[in-house]
Parts: sequence; C-alpha cells; structure tokens
Amino acid sequence: MDAAGKTPVGTLPVGESSEMDLSHRFSKRELLLLYEEVLYTILHRLGKPQHHHVADSQELYAYVQKAFSMDEEEHSIIMQQVKELESPIFCLKATVKEAKGILGLSDPYCLLGIEARSQESAHSDHKKRMKAVVKDLIPEDQIHRTQVISQTLSPVWDETFILEFEDVETASFHLDMWDSDVVESVRHKLGELTDLHGLKRIFKDARKDKGQDDFLGNVVLRLKDLHCWNDQWYQLEPRTETYPNRGQCHLQFLLTHKKRATRSSRTQPSYTVHRHLLQQLVSYEILQHQAGSISWDGELSRHASTVLYLHATQKDLSDFHQVMAQWLAYSKLYQSLEFNSNCLLHQITSIEYQWVQERLRPEQKAELAESFQSLLTYGVSLIRRYRIIFPLSVPRSRERLQSLLRVLVQMCKMKAFRELCTLSPHLPEMVAIALKSGTTEWFHMEKQHLKPMLKSMEENGKALSRLLLEVIGDLQQCQKIWNKFFISTLKLNLFSIAYLELESLVAEHVQEQLHELDSSMSKPTAESLFQLYMNLQELYRMKDFLPQRDGPLALSNFHQWFKEAVPQWLQKTYTIALERAQRAIQMDQLIPFGEHNKHSTSTVDLSTCYAQIVKTWQQLNWPDPEEAFMIMVKLVEDMCRIALMYCRLIKERAEALSLREQNEGEAANRLCIVVNNIKQLRLLVLKLPSQLEWEQLERRTGAAIDPQQIQHTLHNQLHSTVSCLDHEVQDVVQALATKLEKGIARHIQELSSSNNTREPEDSIIPLMKFLESELQYLNEHLVQENFKSLLALLWHHTLAVLSAATGQQVPSAQHYRKLHCALKSLELCFHAEGCGLPLETLHTAAFLSLDTQLALCSSTSRKLIQKYFSNRIQQQLDTSSEKYGAVTIKALYRPSEQKLRVEVLNAANLIPLDSNGSSDPFVQLTLEPRHEFPEVVARTTQCKRNELHPLFDEAFDFLIPAEKCRQEGACLLLTVFDYDTLGANDLEGEAFFPLCQLPGLDADEDQADMGRVPQTRLPLTHPKPSGDEILRLLESRKGDKEAQAFVKLRKQRAKQSKETE
Repeated sequence: MDAAGKTPVGTLPVGESSEMDLSHRFSKRELLLLYEEVLYTILHRLGKPQHHHVADSQELYAYVQKAFSMDEEEHSIIMQQVKELESPIFCLKATVKEAKGILGLSDPYCLLGIEARSQESAHSDHKKRMKAVVKDLIPEDQIHRTQVISQTLSPVWDETFILEFEDVETASFHLDMWDSDVVESVRHKLGELTDLHGLKRIFKDARKDKGQDDFLGNVVLRLKDLHCWNDQWYQLEPRTETYPNRGQCHLQFLLTHKKRATRSSRTQPSYTVHRHLLQQLVSYEILQHQAGSISWDGELSRHASTVLYLHATQKDLSDFHQVMAQWLAYSKLYQSLEFNSNCLLHQITSIEYQWVQERLRPEQKAELAESFQSLLTYGVSLIRRYRIIFPLSVPRSRERLQSLLRVLVQMCKMKAFRELCTLSPHLPEMVAIALKSGTTEWFHMEKQHLKPMLKSMEENGKALSRLLLEVIGDLQQCQKIWNKFFISTLKLNLFSIAYLELESLVAEHVQEQLHELDSSMSKPTAESLFQLYMNLQELYRMKDFLPQRDGPLALSNFHQWFKEAVPQWLQKTYTIALERAQRAIQMDQLIPFGEHNKHSTSTVDLSTCYAQIVKTWQQLNWPDPEEAFMIMVKLVEDMCRIALMYCRLIKERAEALSLREQNEGEAANRLCIVVNNIKQLRLLVLKLPSQLEWEQLERRTGAAIDPQQIQHTLHNQLHSTVSCLDHEVQDVVQALATKLEKGIARHIQELSSSNNTREPEDSIIPLMKFLESELQYLNEHLVQENFKSLLALLWHHTLAVLSAATGQQVPSAQHYRKLHCALKSLELCFHAEGCGLPLETLHTAAFLSLDTQLALCSSTSRKLIQKYFSNRIQQQLDTSSEKYGAVTIKALYRPSEQKLRVEVLNAANLIPLDSNGSSDPFVQLTLEPRHEFPEVVARTTQCKRNELHPLFDEAFDFLIPAEKCRQEGACLLLTVFDYDTLGANDLEGEAFFPLCQLPGLDADEDQADMGRVPQTRLPLTHPKPSGDEILRLLESRKGDKEAQAFVKLRKQRAKQSKETE
C-alpha cells in the first residue's frame, strides 16, 4: 500500500453516510447489534492504555453492561457470540511527518514495514534485529517507501501508510532512513565541499559501488509498546558507533481495524455506528449524574471515554468526524435530556476551527443543517418559555439560560451555520418575536389562573391586584436579573420587550374590568380598587427603566379610571385616622410612655394617624394638578379636624381621670401631660406643609390655580388650627400657673409679714423651697417649651405680688431687704443658670423698676445718703451748662501726709441776687457725706462784695485718710452763697467734686508742686424743687435723726433753688 491510500482528514470513508435521526429510540434488535459492536471493540482493543483510560477490560465490560441495561444472561450470550466472530485485520496507520538533524546535506527517503516473528525468535536475536535493515527483515512486497526529498537536512514527507499485522505482541515497526545516491561528478562534489567531514564523505563514496544508498539511521518499535494514538519524535539509531547522533524522525501512529466481523460494521457506516454508541453512552451518563441532568457539564466517565476512544480509533474516525458525531448526538440529546448547554460550545468551536464545506457530501450537509435548525428552534422555544423553563426557584437557572443564549449566538456565528442555513432568520429577531409571544402567553396564563370564582366588582378588583403583583414581580426580575444576559449576548433589551407588551395587555384588561365602575360602589370594592390603583402606579413608574419609547403608553391616563373611587378612599382614610385617635385617647392614662418622653401614648397613635394620611397622599400621587389640589384641601381639612377633636377629648380625658382619683398632685401631672401632648400635636401640624410637599404642589398647579387661593385655602386653614392649639396650650398652662400663683402669693405674704429680726436669707427659705419643689416637678413633666411658657407666666405674677408687698403700711429697711433678697433669689431661681428663662426675659421694665426701688428701700440711711451724693456727682459730670455760673478750683492729695489741699481760684458768671444787680459771693467747702467725715468742719472763703466774677485764690487743707476718699458718694461740696447781712444767705449754686478722682490719690509719691495740678472748672447747679426719691425715702424714716437732719438741710437748699419742674 502506498501513500495514496491514506484517508484525508475531515472526509468520511467512501460509501458511508449518516441516515439516523438522533431522536430515534433504539429497538431491542438495534440495541443488541450496538452491544455486540461495543463488546467486539473491547475484546479486540489495541495499544497500550493511556493513563487516563481504564486498562482493565473487565471493568469496561461491566460498565457497558449497565449502560445498555443488559442482564447477566444476555451479556454472557452476546459475549460468547462476539468471541466466536472472526477477528479483525489489525492495522498500524503510520504517518512519516518529518526529520531533523540528519547527517549532512542529503537526499533522504524512508523504508518502513512491520516485522512479524514468533515469541522465541523475537527474544533470541533482538539486538541483532535492531541493527538490521528493513530490506533484510521484511518481504519486499510488505515494504513501503516514502518520496526522496532532495538536498535537505530537515526533510518533510507527511505521508501515511496502512501496515497490517496479526499479533500485536510479536510485531515490530521498522523504519530505515536512507540517503539516495545519484551519480555526480567529482568536480560537482568538490564544489559543495564545506568541511573535513564532507571530504571524508567523498572518499567513502569513491570506495563504494556506484548507485549504492547511504544508511542514515533507523527506528524500531514494538507495537505492544504503542498507544492507540501516538505522535512524537523518535531518535534515529545507527548501525555502528562511528556517528552515534543520527538525528530525529517525527512519526504518528494509529492502531486501527479493518474488516470487523460485527453486523453493524458490515451493514452500517462507521460514522453512524459511532454516533449510535455515543448517544447510548451519553444518555446513560446523563441519567446517572447524581445532581440531575441539568447540572451535567458534559464530562464523561473514564469508562465511557475509554470505550468511545477505542471505537473511534479502531474505526479510524478523524477528529472532525468525531466532533461532528458529538455535535449531532449532544444537540439532539439536549432537546430530550436537558443538560448544561456549555457542553455544546466545545463542539461548536471545534467544527468552526476545522470547517471546510467541501469535505462533506450533500446528505451530510443536510444533516448538519437540520441539526442547527432543530437546536435553534428548540432553543428559541425554551427562551420563549424562559419563565417556566428557567425559574429562579431552581438552582443554576440563571447560568442555564445564559449558557443557552451563548450557545445559540456562537452557533449562529459559525461559518458552517451561515453557509448551510442561509434562509434562517436573524437570531435577535427570532428571540425578540419569541419573547413577545411568550410574554403574551404567560400573561394570559396568569390571568386565567387568577380568575375570580365570583363575578363581583370587589373580587375582580382583588384578582386584578394579584395579577398586577405577578406582572410587577416578573418585570422586576426582567430588569434586575435577566436583562443583562440578553443585552450582553444578543443586544436585546428584554425589559423593554416585556414591559411594552405587558403594559398594553394590562391596560386593556383593566379597562375591560372597570367599565361599570360608578360612585355607588361598596366600601370593600373601593378598598380593592385602591390596591389595584397603587399596583398600576408602580407598574407605570417602571417605564423609567425603558431606554426609549415612541408615543404615549396605554397606561398614561390610568388615574382617570378611578376618579369615582377617590372620595371613598379619602373618607376611608379620615374615618380610620379618626377612630384610631379616639381609641388612643380612651386608652391613654396620661402618663409618660417612656423614660425620656414627656407626652403620653395617644400622641404616638396620633402621629401614626397623620403619617398614614400623608402616606395616602403620596400613594395617590394624583397626576392632574387641579384635582390633586382639591384632594390636598380635603386631607388638610380632615387633619385639622382631627387635631381640634384631639384637644377637646384629651382635656376631657384628663378631667375624667382627675375626678375619679381626687388627687391634686396627679391632676397637675395630667395637665402637664395634656400640655405636652398638644404641643407635640402642634409640631405634627407644622410639619404638614413639608410632608405633604406643598411647594411642589404649588409648582405643579402653576397658572391653573391662583397662589392667593392656595394661601387662603391651605395656609390660613393651617395657621388657624395652630392658633387654636396655641390657645389650648395657653389655657392649660394658665391653669397650671394659677395653681402655683396662689402658693407663691401666700409665701410672699408670709415673708412680708414675718418678724423683721430674722435675717432676710432665712426669711425667704420657705418660698424658695416651695418653688424648688414645684418647678422641679413641672420641669420633669413638661416639655421645655411649655415649661418656659409656664415660667414666664409665673414670673410676671411674682413681680406683681412683690410690687404689691412693697407698698404695705409702716415700711422698714428690714422689710424691704427681705423683699429685695426674695426678688434676687427668684431671679436666680427662674434663670436656673441658663436652663430657665433668659435674662432678657426676666429683666422686664417692671423687674428693673422693682429692683431699683427695693435696692433703695432696703438700704441704710447712710447708704442712701451716699447714693444721693453719687447721683449728684453723676449729675455734675453730665452737666455742661453754666446758667448758674461756675467755680474753678485746684485739688491735690498728698498720700504721705493724708492731706487734701484745695485752692479755690475763682467763680464766674454768677447770677445777681441783690437788688443792685450784683452779688456778694463766698464759697463754703464741706466734705460729704458728713458721716464719713465727722471731724472735718466746713470751711469758707472771704466774701467778695458786688462781684459776679470773684477771684478768691484761697487754699484749704483737710486731713483725711485715702480710703475715705474712695467711699461711694465721697465728694467735695462747693456751695456758693450770696452773703446777706439781715437774713439767710442766698444760694448761688453748688458743685460736687468726686474725691475718688483727686490728683495724687493713687500715686505712690507726693506730687512735688501744686502748680502742676490742672484747674477744674465746675458748673454750678441747683437741686430740683420737687425733691428726690432718696430724700422722700429718708424723710419717711421718722425715727432716724441723721436721716431727718440730712433731709432738712437738703430741703432748705431746694427752697432756694431756681430750678423749675
């Protein structure tokens, strides 16, 4: 046999065709024939087993017995029949590929064949036969020869030969490589000479016979050492050790059969028989998979792989035909025994890689095209019903669908598919049509499944709601899970396809069911329709996930279908909220419901009621702006009604509980809770504009509704309700304040009438203990805002009581000291270090006036006198007018001598007091207050006759301690008189120089020179004739001689005053 007899890769043997439909179920006879074939294959296996194959034939027999469901008796009978069949002709399919590293530039060719020897001879002269050449070992008619490749060191032949043998145990493969000798001239050879080795070769050629070929090396292999399939480089062995490195030869071997005696091999093409066997074993493998067929990934067991490998090699099936067989078998099995479709990707890749259309005959092309179309149709049908076939409740469903999509896409991209299935529609179009029809089928199936038994509007509404929930759930799965698979593989938006189809179907179906809807519907019907409305709203909102759409959707105005039900929905919402609020008040014990809360349980329920109404508004989300405004008006009106109802009922609840228990403390506690509850309700009401999104509603209404109408209708209604709540809070807080005002008034009265011999701090203790107890209790039970409102009321009342106590008969300084001490302590108490009322709230005009009055009234007479002079000093400093003239002095204090030196320089612009239009002025100097300087006598200057601008230039010294100069009100009083011979001297004016401002008072050393002291010009003033508050207070102290003497003196000056009121 020569090289021309080899079978080209990818071509079936002549006469073989494939007519079997893989959906065909084997009959018993067909199964027995196939079983005979597989037993024959195992019995006559060739080659050394691969490491990943099963070596033990008995294991293979046991495996195929199970795979074909043969009992022991059937197996034994068929096995015996197989053993009686004639053995096949064993063949070695040898391919001489190429060589490398051979000796010198040659014209190599190969001689090859199989030597068959008995066991004994094979062992006796093994070494000798390894060195022998093919021509000496093998008959000439069994020797095969390759072509001669001229002038090369790396020849490539790629020639295949079929070599028959009888016994694999004794047969050996021999290959000799020779250098073909062609007669050449010595001149030609010398021209090719390149090295010494080449020269030796020329001498050798000269000695040998003309035309004799050179031996380059050989390869000798025992067939029993070969695997069924071998592909490797073999070392060329020398006959002598002269040149041991002879190069390498690349050989491929395949151990095959010819003339198999089985009935299947005699009557059916090898390709068909192999497909039969493959189908049977794969079916068994899938069914035996423990996790189920769906999770089978295409990996065969070692036993199945071994049997299929042996059969394919023995039948000499090419890789291409094996892949074709696998594709046809697997693609058909997938349609009956679904498994992981990823198994098909390997066959798709292999067919694509090896595809050459001309290798197939027409019937083979038709078969392959039919398999493509069949799988495509089946795959698209699965995709159409993907909701049922790939439910998410089943594990690995996502992977299965994704794998199927990938297989279909890759199959449609194959050159084989495009060439054989030219009329097949575009895959994305097929899938899009299938998805649309599948979605419609699924919707009608769900609609039928959820069809109500009773044909009432209420039941229809419930059924529609359940149907909508199924639709929404399905679309959510499409959008979140399935869509990405279809986009990544087919560039198809599954969500868009499903949504547009379902949206249209839902709109048609709902309208059909609601055509008889009117305002006289029952409450259960209205409730079921509300749920349906919300479901339709959720479905309509899902349109936002559409990448693009043309024209309006069928659900665009779905809210109009429910207009008749809206009044009932709103009334239902109001009724539920009202009843819940009423129940909450009836069960409220008016005690704080938590450690950190100061309101009771009913406010929690009320908050929930409001939240539910707000939620109803949000759920409605009514598209029409004008209708939405009317709905808002109704909701706000209902919420305000509930708020006012709550105020009334919670106060009634507090009264009822108080009457039942007759406990004044508990009654006050409940009033605190009522205040807190109403205040909490007020906060809830004020949050309504933001919770109900009034600003957004105003923008939506735009020009349709006048903003003034919105302001008048909504805001005014809300403000009115808030005002009512504030009034309710004030009423309750006033009631609490009234309870405390009595106690405060009683304690202040007791303080006012208490014995004046006690210290003021001791006298106010009962009042402060009372307030501490009551205010602490109220602070614990009132929220901060309400507590401060109560404090403000109590503060105003307390000031009024203290003011009244100030005007009592027979006042005394001690009495006023008690009241003033009480006022200052109450100020601290109500401020509470910043936790109570702020100081600006406490320091009202009434407080400041009372504080000033009590501070004066509680002072000693001497303190009042000091205060009087302090006021006159301040008046002196504030006076700039010299309408009564002025006096100029210089004053200096010498600390070392404790001496005050005063120089009276002059007076100016005095008023004329004599009838002649002039005056006789002199200046009297006194240190005030007298009680601070009792030993210092008054000093006077000389009298200047008929002078309105007298010059005195007189100096006076006063011995006084420095600390006396720093006392409050300490001053030098300069009184200018007009001397009168017959009567009392007339007052020209008086000036007050503060001793605390004396030059030198705060100096460490005495000033050296009086000349450096600046002059001080003091405007003269007159006291006001109406008197002074301090003077009136001193005058009221009849038993105080010092006070009376001081008042008398000042009154005399006031009588001489030229000031008017």
